[in-house]
Amino acid sequence: MQNNVTVLKQAIEYRQLIDTLMAEDRFADLVLSGGQLINTLTREIYPADVAIKGKYILMAGDASSLIGPDTLVVDVTGRYLSPGFVDSHMHFESSMLTITEFSRLSIPSGTTTLVADPHEIGNALGPVGMKAMADECAHVPNHVQLVVPALTPDCPNLETAGVDVTSKDMPDLLGYPNIIGIGELQGFSNARHVYRNTPEIITDLVASTAYARSLGDTVDGNAPDLYGCDLAAHIIATGGRTSCHETTSKAECVEKLRYGVYVFMREGSTQKNMAECIRAVTEEGMDSRNCILATDDMVAADLENLGHMNEIIRRTIRQGVDPVEAIQMATLNPCTYWGFHDRGAIAPGRLADIAVISDLQEMTVEAVFLEGKLAAANGKLLLDLPAYTYPESVKHSVHHAPLTEADLQIRAEGQQATGRCIVAIPDQNLTECEELPLRVQGGVVQADPANDVLYIACVERYGRTGGIGKAFVRGFGLKQGAFAESIAHDTHNILVTGTNLRDMAAAVNRVIELGGGIAVVQGGRVLEELALPVGGLITDELGGSEVSAKIDSLERTVTDKLGGTLHAPFMHLSFLGLSTSPKWKITDKGLIDVNNFQILDPIV
Repeated sequence: MQNNVTVLKQAIEYRQLIDTLMAEDRFADLVLSGGQLINTLTREIYPADVAIKGKYILMAGDASSLIGPDTLVVDVTGRYLSPGFVDSHMHFESSMLTITEFSRLSIPSGTTTLVADPHEIGNALGPVGMKAMADECAHVPNHVQLVVPALTPDCPNLETAGVDVTSKDMPDLLGYPNIIGIGELQGFSNARHVYRNTPEIITDLVASTAYARSLGDTVDGNAPDLYGCDLAAHIIATGGRTSCHETTSKAECVEKLRYGVYVFMREGSTQKNMAECIRAVTEEGMDSRNCILATDDMVAADLENLGHMNEIIRRTIRQGVDPVEAIQMATLNPCTYWGFHDRGAIAPGRLADIAVISDLQEMTVEAVFLEGKLAAANGKLLLDLPAYTYPESVKHSVHHAPLTEADLQIRAEGQQATGRCIVAIPDQNLTECEELPLRVQGGVVQADPANDVLYIACVERYGRTGGIGKAFVRGFGLKQGAFAESIAHDTHNILVTGTNLRDMAAAVNRVIELGGGIAVVQGGRVLEELALPVGGLITDELGGSEVSAKIDSLERTVTDKLGGTLHAPFMHLSFLGLSTSPKWKITDKGLIDVNNFQILDPIV
């Protein structure tokens, strides 16, 4: 019934557009006059007016005949008119913001469409969390839709999620409003080892993706460092038409483009792969139609200070890409992939989502129109956007008794042991690995902060197993103290790293008391904290600017008080739990050798 009403309404709207174009006594509501049109369909820039009726574009060209006595004419001489930008793959949870607060920060920089994967809240809370997020999509003025995980956790034998999601959940989820497909297929990222060790996962994933395809839904892939047969198998598992946002090299990008994969060239706050991927276009001359710009993970401070997709487009231009081609990668290309035929270009019948750009090279967005209404100007949102509060059903997700120092000990005999150590790589979710000598005192293996060797642990927080994985890590540079967070991709147990077990236990215990969040500890005292009550991942108690300021303060505390040297330390730590991304990671089950699908002892 609802679909019939929608179809009828659109038919009436289209007829009104036709009448406005054909009749001599009907006119546009709004005309953007004298601008330079960025035509993403033909890759051209030329002078043109844009006439708008209601929420739709009437035409682009000479609109003088459509200007009547009540038409609002806005002079945009010297400005460029672009379709609104699209972020095709992102996670609101990584920003720690609600959809509303993320939108408040991103709309002024020209982003009008967001496709989000609630993989994080899905791991923490299952369908209840994903549906709660889908409900919020209806409360924002921009276009926000979700693609949901077909499997949680990604590696059932290697980690513990809050709720297990399988193919049995797909009919319910894919039929829910604002959910349009299946998100990144991480459960088959490590294709060869999944096939050999847990083939039942493939069967279940294929059941999910086949069902999604039968509905006409899209299925995203996740194929880091896959080539040849492994890549082909992954593509087939998605249903044959898919994407990958985990491409990190030119060679990888070339092969995926040749296989028809839409490469989401990731350029987020801590994972920056676009410059390497774009070489397939700039050096090899490959067709860029399947190249799409996406952020994956953006923090509030970057949204506020740098911008969103306009900033990613600007960086792409600086890699030698023509501005119109770069804009295509954040407008027409993603809309083609998602089947958003009402967006992606400034053309008749499409939604009037338009970014007015004053400087094309710097991608300075002067104004933003959403469905024909001025939504933002000069970096300020002009729409009333009330704060959104989540229901209690998605809160109180932490269920673990307080820890003691003994719970976090790594024990060994003798005076020295060889420890296995994760090595964080700046701006990547990949890691390296090392085995190195460590001192043993009283049967407890000691961290070595002087050589940047810290403890790291992952604490299961849902009350299902109570497991604690333990190992060592390098790359954070802490000289003292510890910090913990309930953000640990993708199962989002509590991750903690530090120079000593006392501070680590105190940090974890404060996160437990908060019901999820971040805590920084020194000398057994909590220096600073942030509560994240929604699934232990998001705050609905602070606005976007407040979260940005709070995270900045937390990061400065890690740097100034603890001696940390790695920027965005909380984001980097969160990816050390990602069990599908090479080489070594940590989960509640232990230290994970991702490449070999094994749980390793932290001591050799």
